[in-house]
Amino acid sequence: MSTKDRLSDSLSAAVPTDTTHRFTVLVAEWNTEITHALRDGCVETLQQQGVGKDRIRVVSVPGSFELSSAAAYFAARPDCDAVICLGCVIQGETRHFDFICQAVANGTTQVGIQYLKPVIFGVLTTDTRQQALERAGGKLGNKGSEAAQAALQMLAVMQK
Repeated sequence: MSTKDRLSDSLSAAVPTDTTHRFTVLVAEWNTEITHALRDGCVETLQQQGVGKDRIRVVSVPGSFELSSAAAYFAARPDCDAVICLGCVIQGETRHFDFICQAVANGTTQVGIQYLKPVIFGVLTTDTRQQALERAGGKLGNKGSEAAQAALQMLAVMQK
């Protein structure tokens, strides 16, 4: 079963409407065909759930590695309630893939813990470009949309 079938349907029922929180969406500018599709899915989902355009800040960063430091910068700001990190790292012939994926996963986790705000890991880590395309609006859904849903749900959890 695809992630789209397994997660999106169950998540969408529980995703709260949100008209008060402010979101920063960080988008890696490496593999832009994919990351821009993730961005579009993320922003569209936030807006469908009641988040106004004026409450969504979209910021480009050079690559996925830079997502963590940008997340820390925005999470520290009082005008940001949640950070969504979107990127795409595709396996190559070297271990670079492993280092980048590990660094950004650990970095985003640490930022969320440090600032006690949702910092969502919406980074595709795939073996091939085709796998990434399938997860950026293709047959397996849009992980950017799922990242937006996760941010909304985490804000609701943290308010309880």
